[in-house]
Amino acid sequence: MKPILRRIVIVLVFFVVAALILFYVMRDKPVSVVVQVVDSGRVEATVANTRSGTVKACRRARLAPAIGGQIHELSVHEGDRVEAGQVLLVLWNEDLEAEVKLAESEGATSRANAEEACFLAEEAQRDADRLVRLRKQDLVSEADFDKAVTNAKARRANCEAARASVKMSAARIKFARAMLDHTILKAPFAGIVAEVNGELGEFVTPSPTGVATLPAVDLIDTSCVYVSAPIDEVDATSIRTGMEARITLDAFPKTNFKGLVRRIAPYVLEVEKQARTVEVETVFADLPGNKNLLPGYSADVEIVLDLLDDVLRIPTEAILERNRVLVCRRTDGLIEERMIEQGLSNWQFTEVLSGLEPGDLVVTSVDREGVKPGIRAEPESLPKGKTVQ
Repeated sequence: MKPILRRIVIVLVFFVVAALILFYVMRDKPVSVVVQVVDSGRVEATVANTRSGTVKACRRARLAPAIGGQIHELSVHEGDRVEAGQVLLVLWNEDLEAEVKLAESEGATSRANAEEACFLAEEAQRDADRLVRLRKQDLVSEADFDKAVTNAKARRANCEAARASVKMSAARIKFARAMLDHTILKAPFAGIVAEVNGELGEFVTPSPTGVATLPAVDLIDTSCVYVSAPIDEVDATSIRTGMEARITLDAFPKTNFKGLVRRIAPYVLEVEKQARTVEVETVFADLPGNKNLLPGYSADVEIVLDLLDDVLRIPTEAILERNRVLVCRRTDGLIEERMIEQGLSNWQFTEVLSGLEPGDLVVTSVDREGVKPGIRAEPESLPKGKTVQ
């Protein structure tokens, strides 16, 4: 080969190699993306509360004596567990106890007087009956007969009056005991004392009508709790009692509790002009015994409106505006845009009716810089055995 021709070949080879190197260096590097394999599974349509809900006790009583007075006995403290009927506090009531004893004594006297009056009435009636027989035989005068009959009637009236007095005394005793009971505060149900407002020797006053005052004892039944959560008025129209729900508590972030919708408030709360909600109550379907669910915990409720099993689905976060998704082709790693038809959907998964096939790789990191149709992508991770050729 001639020297000049050899030089030309060497130069051409050099330029070709340099062009290849330059092309390799300058070409676009694959964009790292997160993908999800299109598969089949469960898809649910759900609604959730707009603001944080609250765990509440099924029974909670803010108790106070029916009358005012000075605290004479205080049997409980905050945090104590009490049984139904247990005495919580007693006001000074020696005067009322004396009235009960006086009423009981008067009642005993009334019963004795009634017993005496009725015995005399029976005796007078027997005398009158004898004179009736003698009068038929014309053995007694008419005046004695009339006197005996009148006396029997009078004695019978005295007996009835004495019996009425006994009933009055019994009512007076009942009234005195009721007034005495007003000074004794008892637990209407078993529960835990959440708050005590008062100490020995202090005076407590019942709350006037329409005026809220601090309770003497705040009693909570922790054996039964539920969640009250505000649901947006638009979503509330789809909710029905008995629907399944999932309850999450900030106190137990890794636990989901099963629940059932128990009540939907028949009114809308206008907390803010642009935030109108309906209160929905959800009970725990299976209250775990190993969890100390305290009233007052913040809670979130997700109510299941509808569900489908074994349907084609993708993560909801992969869907762009106008039902578009980005798909990473397995053959060359290029990203292409596809239109899909959606079915049932929630914040986690969306049912795909058309536009995708099982095994397709949808891009979920759609907000990353450089992720767009036509570029070459490199999935960060794929299920075992799934590769991009």
